[in-house]
Amino acid sequence: MGHQRLVECVPNFSEGRNAALVDRLASAVRSIPGALVLDVEMDADHNRSVITFVAPPEIVVEAALAAAGAAVAAIDLNHHQGVHPRIGALDVLPFVPLEGVTLDECVELARRAAAALWKRHQVPSYFYEAAAARPERTNLENIRRGQFEGLRQEVKDNPERAPDTGGPDLHPTAGATVIGARKFLIAYNINLDTSNVDIARQIARKIRTSSGGFPNVKAMGLTLASRNVAQVSMNLTDFEITPVHKVFDAVTEEASARGVRVLGSELIGLIPKRALEMAANHYLKFENFDPSMVLENRVRAALEERSGLAQFFEALAAPTATPGGGSAAAAAGAMAAALGEMVARLSKLEAAVFLKTREFLQEAVDRDAAAYKAVVASYRRPKEERAPFVAEAMRGATLVPLEVLEQAHELALALARLKDESPAKFASDVVAAIALANAAREGAMANVRINLDAIDDAAFRAAVLARIPAGAG
Repeated sequence: MGHQRLVECVPNFSEGRNAALVDRLASAVRSIPGALVLDVEMDADHNRSVITFVAPPEIVVEAALAAAGAAVAAIDLNHHQGVHPRIGALDVLPFVPLEGVTLDECVELARRAAAALWKRHQVPSYFYEAAAARPERTNLENIRRGQFEGLRQEVKDNPERAPDTGGPDLHPTAGATVIGARKFLIAYNINLDTSNVDIARQIARKIRTSSGGFPNVKAMGLTLASRNVAQVSMNLTDFEITPVHKVFDAVTEEASARGVRVLGSELIGLIPKRALEMAANHYLKFENFDPSMVLENRVRAALEERSGLAQFFEALAAPTATPGGGSAAAAAGAMAAALGEMVARLSKLEAAVFLKTREFLQEAVDRDAAAYKAVVASYRRPKEERAPFVAEAMRGATLVPLEVLEQAHELALALARLKDESPAKFASDVVAAIALANAAREGAMANVRINLDAIDDAAFRAAVLARIPAGAG
């Protein structure tokens, strides 16, 4: 139905040689309903793995913590070696706004994750990028200075190095985790036809932001022992400002100046299609390129335009709990608002209220399904810690249909006024819209009441009942 809210999460783990363990980490993410694993990368030289998954904001922290628990139980940094710097078993945990979510919301997710990581596993956290609590901790490399071995001693002697959440001591085997919120990042490595790591380090210094190179580029030189080659390992934190092809050309030029060839490059994790389109346009020097000229883009757009509603109906009819009546109520309200918007525009009347309501209710279709999935996930927690999570999830599952109820009630009133103000030729459209708004209102009310029956919190129940509009049911 569109307007789905999604967060990308890209946890980095200090394990890249034990495939069975990395698979357990990915399985832990998948165990949370609503979390979708997109990619799993392992690197034996770095001794590091990266899992890329997406989930609604209501789900994403719980999925990340499931993997964190598995990592804390299985990874001991006292016996870990690899060329990539690290301070934790779960080394880095970034939250990235993907669709319908702001960077500020991802900062709040980072805060929640850090608090829960300390409470459940006694692993302290540092905040970086947009979530940084201190300016000097914005950059990941500043936090990771000294790595696990150096940092665990330094936190005992230097308060300036203490974690932002938990601690001050690091976890004895799992260390600490760097948690943050950031824009989409491309992890990109270029391998050189030399074993001389000093050349890779020289090139990294030339191109990285901190040394006066390109903006939004982090780079370091490493040795890949398995291949006996040097590597320029990079993070591109804003590929639209410094694109992949620009970095590739610069590294190739710097390597050539030192008598070295580029063997090839590799991605760690995923890359936006836009970045590849930019590279193609650069190298092929198209004079008329537009993303809509890509066959797959055009097909996807056509399919989405044709079958978005059909896909929602198929999902609604499927023998699964979500989407269900709450999502259907929100969808009915969105259709009512869309009809109201149409009539208002054709009648040269103010349509803004209908547009705003439609956008809210479209989003509520997915929010209702996500809220129910959060309830299911809470009941799957260990019995001894389940109660507070169930209570919180049930409150969320009640508030979504309550908001739909409020919006649908106001929408029904606005449509009644529109019926009086618009030309008679639109009467059937407005009548249909009013019927849909009433269906949304009744369906949402039913969801509110059935959820309230399962909530013991008297104050919350009273607050919800007070918000039910007079005459709404």
